[in-house]
Amino acid sequence: MAQAVLDRDADARDNAELFDSLWLEADTRIIVLHKGKTLIRDGHLALLSTEQATAGKYRVYLGRTTIALGDQRVGTAIVLSVLTDNAAKAIEPDETKWHELRKSGAGLHPRDAAVFTQALAIHNWHETHQHCPNCGTITVMQQGGWSRLCISEDRELFPRTDAAVIVSITDDQDRLLLGTQGSWDQNRWSILAGFVEAAESLEAAVIREMKEESGLLVTNPVYLGSQSWPYPYSLMLGFSARVDSTNSAESIRPDGIEIAKLRWFSREELKAEAKNILLPSKISIARSLIEHWLGEEIVSATELAS
Repeated sequence: MAQAVLDRDADARDNAELFDSLWLEADTRIIVLHKGKTLIRDGHLALLSTEQATAGKYRVYLGRTTIALGDQRVGTAIVLSVLTDNAAKAIEPDETKWHELRKSGAGLHPRDAAVFTQALAIHNWHETHQHCPNCGTITVMQQGGWSRLCISEDRELFPRTDAAVIVSITDDQDRLLLGTQGSWDQNRWSILAGFVEAAESLEAAVIREMKEESGLLVTNPVYLGSQSWPYPYSLMLGFSARVDSTNSAESIRPDGIEIAKLRWFSREELKAEAKNILLPSKISIARSLIEHWLGEEIVSATELAS
């Protein structure tokens, strides 16, 4: 469900002069982030040249492209530059031209969407790991931005990924269960998801999380695919599951905390109501799992509103 569009080029990360070397390559391109947003022009990431880029708070070497796009050949080095307020204003003072992944990612070329996702995930990790979790000392970046070092304890910290399961639940009529959260827009629906707990298998997490959020016991979890999700730095692991026959009609109940309402949709109902329902963005694995069950792509109010 997600494409590997960058060779992460891990061997280059230990080069002490890495960024100096990359800045000597005329083709090197920079994705800039400011408060988690980036610039998009004509449906593509506005990747800057080294001459256009201004000094930022920090840089991360993302890797080299494996897919050619526009004037960027295969092997183009991509660097993330996280900007200060002043640096961002110098590049683009109009705040409306800075885009969030959630809102604009679906309209991007798949390569650009993957680069944006990777950049945002590593940015989110750096923003929350500037101090050693053991002693509290400030950490410093190393390895091209792919680790941090606590100098006090000589402790290396590496980017973490939080595993989460996201599940398309179906019943004996092959209807799909969708839920809505109280904080969401009216008539926004999605499949259910939750984080994997310590020392828990993915299959066990599917069963526990679905029970907690819907009251339903599910069985036969089947892995379908994964997607990195940089909110803040998660890996979404997609499953399908069936409602267990031991459930009664009274078993289904939203937890009232994360899930406010639950509803079963047949394929005919979802297609008939899609234009009035806000489904997950097309960039998300949630949408992919819904369309996998449906057997076709669908246009929802999400796309009509954009």
